[in-house]
Amino acid sequence: MKQIFTAKTVDEAKALAAAEFKTEIDKIVFNVIEEPKKTLFGGLKGEAKVEAEYEKSKPELAADYIVSVMEAMGFETPEIEISDIEGGSLLEIKGNGVEGIIGRRGETLDALQYLASLVANRSDKSYYRIATDCCGFRAKRKVQLEELAKKMVQKAKRTGRTVALEPMNPYERRIIHAAVSEIENATSRSVGEEPYRKVLISSTEKPERQNGYRGRRDNNRYGNKNGRRNGRRREDFKARSLDISSSFEKDYKKPKPEDEMGSSGLYSKIEF
Repeated sequence: MKQIFTAKTVDEAKALAAAEFKTEIDKIVFNVIEEPKKTLFGGLKGEAKVEAEYEKSKPELAADYIVSVMEAMGFETPEIEISDIEGGSLLEIKGNGVEGIIGRRGETLDALQYLASLVANRSDKSYYRIATDCCGFRAKRKVQLEELAKKMVQKAKRTGRTVALEPMNPYERRIIHAAVSEIENATSRSVGEEPYRKVLISSTEKPERQNGYRGRRDNNRYGNKNGRRNGRRREDFKARSLDISSSFEKDYKKPKPEDEMGSSGLYSKIEF
């Protein structure tokens, strides 16, 4: 972006450029086109004219986009606070009434993050990570998901069945996988295709049996105290292996790379 600024002095012209571009003077490249001339008595005649060139950074482009979208949606102009994270920047949305941009379980905030990332990375092929947050939503959601993971692990251990969670985005699935990995005798995996990809949680230990339950009902089930029913003894009934895998699980056994617990961090690259 190039623009010409004029003022009484070169310094004043540079200050005008910094105000216009909303950045610091040392981040702008200047070319002095014309300087005011000194008069015979030490005064200045004419004006200073400088050409200022400024290239916005990727997080700044993303921040400008977020502001424009929220203004178009009827929000007051928000303040975007930019901070560094691994591989990119976190854009914290602040201002009056901005919590309305979060949406149900963060769905609107996630969509805004995705679009802002596209805007930031359209200029070149090098990927720059853009993450968004608002009113501390990400931290609160992380706690909720960790509690959900613990609860579902207990259910899997109690019933001996695999528990399926509702579809989640890669960021939330990683939180679930991380929480499950810290619990003994529990495992998790993801199945399905986006946007319906979900986490399955299983127990690796045998479920606890309720003492006395079968003993109280054996006589009723088999018809008499000898365990006969229609002329057959209980010993004739062989236990069948129980396959708890649903047809949905069997169709999607191949692991997906975004669900691997590595060093990718919570704010990982968005796969377009």
